[in-house]
Amino acid sequence: MEESSSIVRCSVFVLCLVSSSVLCLDDSDQNATLSTSAVYIVTLKDPPPSVHSSSGRETGISKHSLTSTSSQTYRTSNRTASIVRVHDSLLRKVLRKENYIKLYSYHYLINGFSAVITQQQADRLAAREEVHNVVLDFPVKKATTHTPQFLGLPRGAWLREGGSEYAGEGVVIGFIDTGIDPTHPSFSDKISGRPYPVPPRFTGVCEVTTGFPAGSCNRKLVGARHFAESALSRGVLNSSQDDASPFDGEGHGTHTASVAAGNHGVPVVVSGHHLGNASGMAPRAHVAIYKALYKRFGGFAADIIAAIDQAAQDGVDIINLSITPNRRPPGIATFFNPIDMALLSAVKAGIFVVQAAGNTGPAPKSMSSFSPWIFTVGATSHDRVYSNSIVLGNNVTISGVGLASGTRTMHKLVLAAHALRNGTTVMDAIYIGECQDSSSYDQKLVQGKILVCSYTVRFILGVSTIKQALITAKNLTAAGLVFYMDPSATGFQMTSTPMDIPGILISSPQDSLALLQYYNTSLSRDNASGKIVGSASVARIIGGMKPTYGITAPKVMYFSARGPDPEDNSLQDADVMKPNLVAPGNSIWGAWSPLGIGTADFQGERFAMESGTSMSAPHVTGIAALIKQKFPHFTPAAIGSALSTTASLTDRKGGPIMAQHTVLNPDATQTPATPFDMGSGFVNATAALDPGLIFDIGYNEYMKFLCGINGSSPVVLNYTGESCSAYNSSLAASDLNLPSVTIAKLVGTRTVLRWVTNIAATFTNETYTVGWKAPDSVSLKASPAKFTIGNGQTRVLSLVFGAMKNDTVASFGRIGMVGDRGHVVNIPVTVIYKIAV
Repeated sequence: MEESSSIVRCSVFVLCLVSSSVLCLDDSDQNATLSTSAVYIVTLKDPPPSVHSSSGRETGISKHSLTSTSSQTYRTSNRTASIVRVHDSLLRKVLRKENYIKLYSYHYLINGFSAVITQQQADRLAAREEVHNVVLDFPVKKATTHTPQFLGLPRGAWLREGGSEYAGEGVVIGFIDTGIDPTHPSFSDKISGRPYPVPPRFTGVCEVTTGFPAGSCNRKLVGARHFAESALSRGVLNSSQDDASPFDGEGHGTHTASVAAGNHGVPVVVSGHHLGNASGMAPRAHVAIYKALYKRFGGFAADIIAAIDQAAQDGVDIINLSITPNRRPPGIATFFNPIDMALLSAVKAGIFVVQAAGNTGPAPKSMSSFSPWIFTVGATSHDRVYSNSIVLGNNVTISGVGLASGTRTMHKLVLAAHALRNGTTVMDAIYIGECQDSSSYDQKLVQGKILVCSYTVRFILGVSTIKQALITAKNLTAAGLVFYMDPSATGFQMTSTPMDIPGILISSPQDSLALLQYYNTSLSRDNASGKIVGSASVARIIGGMKPTYGITAPKVMYFSARGPDPEDNSLQDADVMKPNLVAPGNSIWGAWSPLGIGTADFQGERFAMESGTSMSAPHVTGIAALIKQKFPHFTPAAIGSALSTTASLTDRKGGPIMAQHTVLNPDATQTPATPFDMGSGFVNATAALDPGLIFDIGYNEYMKFLCGINGSSPVVLNYTGESCSAYNSSLAASDLNLPSVTIAKLVGTRTVLRWVTNIAATFTNETYTVGWKAPDSVSLKASPAKFTIGNGQTRVLSLVFGAMKNDTVASFGRIGMVGDRGHVVNIPVTVIYKIAV
């Protein structure tokens, strides 16, 4: 990709690279501006002449089975050039002697382009016979030392495939994110004496730009590009501040890539403390980076689509999207948006797509990932915590958090407000208790003592930081640092922040009060003036470097977006279950860019602990790579089925998985999780490699589903270039062969069919017994109640639902199939509105 846009006059014939821009100005007004313009995404009727334009996946043939020869590359280059010429010609014809900027030509998954044009110009383009669709661009946002053990990989999934040194071998994962730090040891290829060849089908390149020099890529990091034309056209990208290269100046992309596919056994060192060794879920998989998000402003759909298109052309097997749209897509259905429709083409090409559910929970219908061809992942906790504590002089021990060492002996305590320099008053610095400026304090009053600071809501908002308080404490030569919870922060969860001096964050309001009461009762005052002259309070910080395990986990985190899946902008419910699955997404260690500004507490570090569905998605992406490695001919739907039907339904102690439902004091409101919270359940990596049965879906079924949406025919034509009349029938969403059943409105009785295929390694028949639990107010019967199925065979399961009474409260059930050779297949059932007739 070129670092700068190609700028030419309209009168000159231009052949641009896919990522280049064309700026055309009327000769009479070369200084005219596009101030009233916006970025629009334009798709044309003719399908892209890509290698997957025939439905290869429908016949079980992946486009990745094609070898990348020089003649094929030449033909692909010619096709690309031809499409770019068509796009440029159309713009010249329609917008002759007018101002516009073409940003991208999309030529692989879709045939179209993005351009900076006015609304009037967009309307004229939309009126052209060869144009199908014109859509306004929109913004998007970014949504493990122990989790491999928590997921059972070392003794389960990895062991079955030969160990960590083989896990994910030959699979290429494309990450559309904030880039990568190529110098991080998590992405080195110098980790094994065994050959580590780049899969020959992968044809991506490593962009060489300022900040991303030649040699940045290797046999592990096999490709890297950046996409920023839409951001540049808006004037929001500063090439020096925003790293106009694949380099990760934020940290998020480096983190997600390492969680999915980081090397095994990389030492995690933070603030000088060794905290274990890290590994991705598929440590032998290859990484390809498509940077389309930036540290200061996020990203835009036009750049995301360009990244998706390029990733598919390069030959990735899996795409990880730890990003979500900033708003719910408008129109007749949430599925009809440029990103989801580009991903449908990626799925058609045989690429498995994983997306974060979003961090907009815990409200119902807060889901930010919508379509049934996208595998959506919510976030849970795991069973590791870093416990810290402080022992007061009155023998009271208070627990807290903080990745810090302890003090060997007792030290006096001093409250920040009691250590001010002469001339500094609380009125002069209203936030003095936050310890953000060492110049406000008298070093003599703090030296050798434990400085007590206030953790306020300003820390949560990012206005104040732990790192700055640490700088203050070190400048004052304090022996340690203690934060108590200010009432303004009550209810918010504190995280295990790294500290390079002894320290602790007291996360309980009650414990914070106990600390302050002890301190205040130990104060000494001048008898004449009443001024505080000292304190007899002492304490010793135990330290929190050693993790503890065994807490009840997993549980669905409060921030994880929830179902039901909104079908449209009016929040009508879709007959599609979201999320599909949950995975660890709270307090996750991952690689970090030392220059990353994504979190102030980890600036300058090579690892960071992050939380969000952005972290849960790459866990599933890495496990999907293990499935792809074992079953290279699996369709994307088959991979999703294997993950879903084998998911765990209980926590590590055998109880139901719980879900948090409030931001403040989330554990106080948790209840057993439903499919709206956790989808099919918690990912089970080992079981997913031996699912027994799969539910498969092809591109044609997704098209029939889209054509079944009321009024969708012209929209389907706009996005895909295919007419719904070409499909002999339509499918309701509940009739898609998904490994779940969701019925938004059940009127009377309804029959739903599911097809299961036996993919077990053994060629011996397996007999399954079918059991079920009906949702409340619903009758359910499954038939056959027992069936025998051979390897490669398919059986039909008929499910008859009946509304027993009128009810508007969603209820949940489950269908289970237990095989006599050890396979267990579970599918969740959801019925929302019931109308008895």
